[in-house]
Amino acid sequence: MSGRARYIVLFLFFFGVLVAPAGAEPPMTPDHRPWGALLQSWLVLPPPDDGGAAPHFVDYAGLKASEPDRAALAAYIESLEAIDPAALSRDEQFAFWVNLYNAVTVQVVIDHYPVASIRDISISPGLFARGPWGKKLVRVAGRDLSLDDIEHGILRPDFGDARVHYAVNCASWSCPDLATEPYEGATLDAMLDEAARRYINSPRGAAFRDGRLTASSIFSWYKKDFGGTEAGVLAELRKYAGPKLAAALAGVSRVSSYDYDWSLNDAARLEKVE
Repeated sequence: MSGRARYIVLFLFFFGVLVAPAGAEPPMTPDHRPWGALLQSWLVLPPPDDGGAAPHFVDYAGLKASEPDRAALAAYIESLEAIDPAALSRDEQFAFWVNLYNAVTVQVVIDHYPVASIRDISISPGLFARGPWGKKLVRVAGRDLSLDDIEHGILRPDFGDARVHYAVNCASWSCPDLATEPYEGATLDAMLDEAARRYINSPRGAAFRDGRLTASSIFSWYKKDFGGTEAGVLAELRKYAGPKLAAALAGVSRVSSYDYDWSLNDAARLEKVE
């Protein structure tokens, strides 16, 4: 190596030392495999011929009794807390927040199990608050966050994708299903579309009773995210409707009622639907 080349190499080395922050590490990316393993172990699916009438169940009692898996769930959540999502791609960020939301929801339920409904876990601040959604439960990128903060302060406003309502799970009968695998940036669109189809074509999403359309209260609570009108809600239903529901929706001009069952998606209830 010539003297000039050696000088250039040394200059670049010392320049790199000067500009690199002390203790700097490469950007971290989330590893969602532990969450996937927990879903495989503790998610219990209803009978195949159920037609989506019942949700994907969680064996909360079994998970609570498993000290290693409770520790694995806590470690997974802590691993996400150590990541700055701003360093991720947009799709990876969306997947990050959805997985974090769902994992924390499961953790909250097992911490307070047995309960009949997640709304009975009244740990949110405020005299008349109900449920766990307002309590700060995690800290990400220097911010203390509640479940409400993740869903309504980050996912909905920052991404503007109504399909978030089919991805986040509130541990209740009428919720969209808790996915059988983690959300990933590389497969995000396909997973969100599948979640939308699965929910909308289930009786929990849209159903006809005596010829009148009953839709999930999600479409009423968050009508703004579906165009702000009932016509927008109907357009959303038709967008993801399978042949049977699409035929039933033909000519329908209004939603007759909205409904929601807050009872826990507890695997202990599975025997009641078999």
